[in-house]
Amino acid sequence: MSVWPAWEVRDGTGATAWFGVRLEFGDGAHVDAVAVVSEGCVSIEDVRAEPALSLDDLAALADWIEDPLSQACGIGVAPDGPGPDGADPDDTGPDGADAGSCLAGSGWPRGVEGQWLVAQKYRAAQEQGTDPVLAVMTATGYGRRKSLRLIGQARDAGFLTRRRARH
Repeated sequence: MSVWPAWEVRDGTGATAWFGVRLEFGDGAHVDAVAVVSEGCVSIEDVRAEPALSLDDLAALADWIEDPLSQACGIGVAPDGPGPDGADPDDTGPDGADAGSCLAGSGWPRGVEGQWLVAQKYRAAQEQGTDPVLAVMTATGYGRRKSLRLIGQARDAGFLTRRRARH
């Protein structure tokens, strides 16, 4: 696997950087992706594969590229406890968003614990009158689609109520 910086755009408050990612497999198959790093969070902007990826393989893509991409981008998992500035990353800000840095990839627990935390962030945002999906996106560091999938999993696990009554 190889990761390389493609380009970077700086504005008054920070920078957004794009990285190229290439995975090559022994059978000649390959996956090319473009990852975007902005405000400490990584998202995948484009994926091309030869041969095409199945949905299961596409879902596993994040696991395949997570560690090398995080190292190339200089992004690690948020530390436990207060940061160097004394701010606790587990605190929420006044708008219901996570006051600490985004927890991308392996920083967000998987399974039942992750589903429960997604439900907590979702309900807290609802109670504060803010967008619950945006709150989950901010807390997890994932994009909208992955966050909606996590919310759906939390619903399926019984941590959130169903959106519509099923007849």
